[in-house]
This record gives sequence, C-alpha cells and structure tokens, in this order.
Amino acid sequence: MDTTPLLQEVDSLEATVIIDNELDPMSPAAPDTVHLAGQIGSIAVRPDSEISDRGDATHELRMGNICCAAHGLSILISKHGAHLVSILQTATKGGKKHSVLFDAGPEEDAWERNAKRLRLNLAPVEVIQLSHWHRDHSGGLLRAIRMIKDAKRSEGISDNLVVDLHPDRPVYRGIALPQQIVSLEADPTFEEISNTGAVIEKNDETHTILDDMFLVSGEIPRVTPYETGLKGAVRYDPESKEWYSDELIADERFLAVNVKDKGLVVFTGCSHGGVINATRDAMKHMPENTLLHCVVGGFHLATSDDVQVQKTVTDLKRLDPAVLMPGHCSGWRSKFAIEKAMPGTLVPCTVGTSITF
Repeated sequence: MDTTPLLQEVDSLEATVIIDNELDPMSPAAPDTVHLAGQIGSIAVRPDSEISDRGDATHELRMGNICCAAHGLSILISKHGAHLVSILQTATKGGKKHSVLFDAGPEEDAWERNAKRLRLNLAPVEVIQLSHWHRDHSGGLLRAIRMIKDAKRSEGISDNLVVDLHPDRPVYRGIALPQQIVSLEADPTFEEISNTGAVIEKNDETHTILDDMFLVSGEIPRVTPYETGLKGAVRYDPESKEWYSDELIADERFLAVNVKDKGLVVFTGCSHGGVINATRDAMKHMPENTLLHCVVGGFHLATSDDVQVQKTVTDLKRLDPAVLMPGHCSGWRSKFAIEKAMPGTLVPCTVGTSITF
C-alpha cells in the first residue's frame, strides 16, 4: 500500500532553466503547449539595456544578457498562488508560494553566470533537490547554496535551506571504455554541503515536501526491458581500490508537481532509470484519473540506438502527455522522433527560458 502523502494540486507552476546543454532563445513554443518567457525579444528590451544616443533606437541587445549552455541541468521550480485540495477534498485557499532548485549544473561559474543573467530572485528557494550523484548535476551546488543564502540574508529573511539528497554518495563514479576507465569528478561531499550552511536531509523513499506541493521520488523501479541504465557506468571502492559496475545509477530520483486542470508535471534529471520507468512510477502515486501533462528534463537517449529511441517514444505516446520537454542528455534524435510521432507536443528544454504551466 502506498503511504506517500497525497500530492496537493497547485494553480500554476513556473520553471526557469538555469543550466541545459542547449541554447535557443529564438524558437517559439508550439501552440497550445506552454508559455515561454526569456527569449531574445524580452532580453533585448530589459530596462538596463535602454539607450538614448542612437536616434529612434530605444534598447541595445547585449550578448552579456544571454545565458550560456553547459553540459548539465539545473531548473528553478516555483509554485504560485496555491489553491490546495485536502485529502478530504475540502478546498482551502491560500496565497502560498514555494520554490525548489532541481539540480545545480556542472560547475559553479556556469551556474552563477546564468543565475545572474536571468536576474533570478533566489531568496524564496527553500529546498534544493539533487536528482542523482553525477558531477554535471552537482558541480554548481556549493555556489548555489551560498548565493541562495546570501539572497535570503539580503532580504532579511531566515537563511534556512534544505538540500534533499540520496544517502548513497559514491566516492567517485566513472565510465568503463573498451580499453580504459575514465573517472568523473567527485560530487560535493556531505561535509562540504553542510559546511556551506545547508541542512542535509537524506531520502531514498518517496516523500512530499513544502506543504505537500512537490513529490520527490524514491529509487525508481526498473520495469521496462529496454531501459537498462547507463552502459559502462562504474564506481570506485577506495578500500579495495577497484572499480565495479554501477549501471543502474540506483540513487536517481525525479520531482513531480500536480497542476490543477492540467495534470502531473514530472522533472527528470537524466533518466538513467528510464524516462518511462520514472513517469510510470510518478503516475502510480497519483489518483487514478490524474492526467500526465508534461515530462521535463533529461531523457538520456542521446547515445541510444534507434530501437531504444523508438520504443521509448512509443511508450511516451501511450502515456499521452500534453507536452514533452526533453533536455540535457536527450539528444536531437529523440527530439526529432518525438515531434514526428506526436506533432505539436515537443517544447525543447533550453537554457534561459521560463516555462509557465
């Protein structure tokens, strides 16, 4: 029996992509999908780009205001004007707003640069959730913690900040190639995170946070026969000084939000456990009539063969999402296959955009 607290509905949801592999500030979203902000038109007419020395020109488009792509993922997720529905189905109105940072990209300078270029107000962030222990998701974590806490103090509010982590942190992860092993950089340690001033909460079971507005998954059940993890993934054992297989990346967890009159929005870090496995697991925690509205983040299909891409797209279509927003490690082939199979559904998850559901 599922004992996870009921995920509450929210009136609206906004997600700002701070880090992603792809930059595209020009392409509009497909009609009837999501509202996008932060594209080049709005960047060009920011108040700080006003000019008065060039005739009728009113603004200057400044390249320093455009975010830069990086190999990784970081999304700031906010819920606005929450209209909560209790377990007893009695509606309670409240002007509550909660914000979560989902992952922190590959390195500190990239995260700080883009956060500043986006003019983000970081003070409302209450929780950082790390999807899994891989450096392209954790590398900017310590800088993000410091910047969020500084923003809180500058606004005169409590600088309490929780970091939600899976307890099983590898010392090192790597990839076993045919002739050699390539080690990844180490993730920040629990001690480093704590010393930066964050409160660590370790979770490997599904749970809700912030007035039950966000659902953080436990370890993702592996059900589909074709989603088999990260090929060649290994982790290092410092005692034996040996590397051993770690293809499941069992510590990966997703984040989910239930948007009123829309359905479930699922945020995936890399989908090493499979985007289908993750999405199906998310739906299992919802009431039976809940719709799947959107899946956002890494689908981990960039290096997959055509067979796996097609099987994934076929099963995504069966889940019947209104919108799909593949980013990070999804790859152009999967995006092409999604648009071909489900025309009008695709909205790429590109850096610098703010998405409103």
